[in-house]
Amino acid sequence: MSSSEFEKLQDIYTSLYDEVKLIPERVQKCQGEERKRMVRVFDERIGEAEELLQGMDQELFGAPSSFRNPMSTKIRLYRRDLAKLQRDIRSLTGSSGFSGHFGDGRQGIYADENDQSTHLQSQRGLLIQGTESLNNATKSIERSQRIAVETDQIGTDIIEELGEQKEQLGRTRNRLIHTGENLSRSRKILRAMSRRLVTNKLLLSVIIIMELAILGAVVYLKFFRK
Repeated sequence: MSSSEFEKLQDIYTSLYDEVKLIPERVQKCQGEERKRMVRVFDERIGEAEELLQGMDQELFGAPSSFRNPMSTKIRLYRRDLAKLQRDIRSLTGSSGFSGHFGDGRQGIYADENDQSTHLQSQRGLLIQGTESLNNATKSIERSQRIAVETDQIGTDIIEELGEQKEQLGRTRNRLIHTGENLSRSRKILRAMSRRLVTNKLLLSVIIIMELAILGAVVYLKFFRK
């Protein structure tokens, strides 16, 4: 067993049961006041045994699931043994004239206790199974929630990364646009410089031609026209 407290209660119950199971035989051999006293002792010991079984039931709820079935089986067997001893005492006291004090009233109490014990044991088994199923479902939901949170975090990180990449692409695009504009302005400046160079060449050619013409006219007037 997994619970040391359960084992302790079980040892105490076993010792108590070994004492109680001898009482019906003693009751059968006694008469009068001695028999009544033995029945009262039996009743007290049965009450103590029931308290021990209730303590075992409480330990059962805190035990691991793998230990619950054998522990629950032991408790059912113990209750069955107690019920058998109670039936034996009822048969003895009922046939010996104790029906007024131990007969109908005690039999009714024992019968009710046995029925309640059986019903409670069945309900405890169902409650344990339901609790275990609820715990498993809760753990499954917690795992699903953790996975959902992790997935949401991954999605958030991806969105943030995509946003950063979008900003980087936007800045690169703007730089390309500015570079294109600068190239366009450079081409315009180069074309303007080229036109000015051609214009300057033409003007220089015209000036040279005019200077040559003037020089020719001067030479002609000076040397050839008399």
